[in-house]
Amino acid sequence: MYKVISKDGTSIAYEKTGQGPAVILVAGAFMDHASFLPLAEQLAKHFTVYNYDRRGHGESDDTQPYAVQREVEDIDALITEAGGSAFLYGTSSGAALAFEATAAGLGVKTLALYEPPYIADHTGDRNPPTDAVKQLKDMMAANRRGDMVEFFMTQLVGLPAEMAAGMKRSPMWPGLEAIAHTVVYDATISATKNGDFLIPAQQMSKLKTPTIVINGGASWNWIQVTSKAVADAIPGAEHRILEGESHDVSADVLAPALIDFFSKKV
Repeated sequence: MYKVISKDGTSIAYEKTGQGPAVILVAGAFMDHASFLPLAEQLAKHFTVYNYDRRGHGESDDTQPYAVQREVEDIDALITEAGGSAFLYGTSSGAALAFEATAAGLGVKTLALYEPPYIADHTGDRNPPTDAVKQLKDMMAANRRGDMVEFFMTQLVGLPAEMAAGMKRSPMWPGLEAIAHTVVYDATISATKNGDFLIPAQQMSKLKTPTIVINGGASWNWIQVTSKAVADAIPGAEHRILEGESHDVSADVLAPALIDFFSKKV
């Protein structure tokens, strides 16, 4: 993998494939660049794809203390490496991070968000605690990694407790615990500046970057409501539903939608 050095000296690892305009892929919780390999392979037929490990994930370093601004600077370093501008795609908490990077005025030509993890209001079927970030930090301080994963899955993602309990018995659980500290980063990004996980509509209303917000037609109801509300909050944003898809979207379905949107903006 290639490496780029972020503003605070952190080494950020990435893979670079394909030819054409630059596309940077921003992963969500518990993901690294490997999670995007099928998508990167398809996008690389049309674009130069920068598929990176967010700090604390994969082969990237993790300089402390953490701040959302540091992750924005990581994306800025990648954009600089790509020549000063790029298309930006983010999924889940990576979508929230991609939005923050775009709102910060980086060289983002167009923005694509898949199921950003905000909430439209506090009356829906998912209502994360407003002190979620503090709770996760307290658990991390006590090295309660398993509790962190369970809390993130149930309180922030909204999975039923019995589903989380089943995951505990799966072979994947030790790997989730190993990177549990990074869910503090995802929660911090998704909670936004107010800590309430509400859509940052005022900030979004100032965005001038061409944007598409995508969600799966088979995803949870709250994420479908949120995706539509995010698209409504961003001036001129498109909203697209991929029928039959869930939060774990198929690259075969997602790639054509991204290629179509990015190609219009070349």
